[in-house]
Amino acid sequence: GIMMTPDTATKDGCDTQMQTNHLSHFILAKELLPLLETEAAANGDARIVQHSSGAREMTKNGLEQKYFEKNGGSLGGDTPVSFMGPPMHRYAQSKLANSVLMYTLHGKLQANDTKSKVKSIACHPGGSSTNLGDDFSSDLPFYERWIIWILQKLFIQTAEDGTMGLLTGMMATDAQSGILYGPKNGLYGPAVPNPPKDYETDPVAQKMLWDTSEATTGTTFTV
Repeated sequence: GIMMTPDTATKDGCDTQMQTNHLSHFILAKELLPLLETEAAANGDARIVQHSSGAREMTKNGLEQKYFEKNGGSLGGDTPVSFMGPPMHRYAQSKLANSVLMYTLHGKLQANDTKSKVKSIACHPGGSSTNLGDDFSSDLPFYERWIIWILQKLFIQTAEDGTMGLLTGMMATDAQSGILYGPKNGLYGPAVPNPPKDYETDPVAQKMLWDTSEATTGTTFTV
């Protein structure tokens, strides 16, 4: 995924972060689901794993429809470059979209008469030392850079440890559908089930995400 990129539109008219981090995944899941159903029927397991982030908890009002529509370039601008600014708000929306899509898809798969064996799972990496912030970290306010430095010294885990939520969702034999795996305290530690927030399982938010993602991408995702 990408993080805190400029407020520009893709050639499709969407926010760059939302199209990269969610809408493209929505289309990919739609296209691959028939193959995954065939695999699950034959071998008992197939999985769709969404890579979310602790930033999913930084939205002000849960999911907002405007971020899913073709409003790229008019979603708050680029300043301030801060974890409290518009670039971060757009990122948080895209990462919340990942977890809400997981819960929504899980519900749809389990609502089928045949109870699909395809698992819908999500993960988050906690605070991990990666290059995700290289393009914007030097532009952050001094106090935010200072906080990051402290966190890196005390709490941030390695990139390898940050993969544990993803690896659990992908490979663990006991990984369950409808679960988000990652450090429970948000920053570091074992990849464990994270309880959902109300705004992640809100039926209104789930319907908005699904319907607007279909409309924006021009696809119909039938489960």
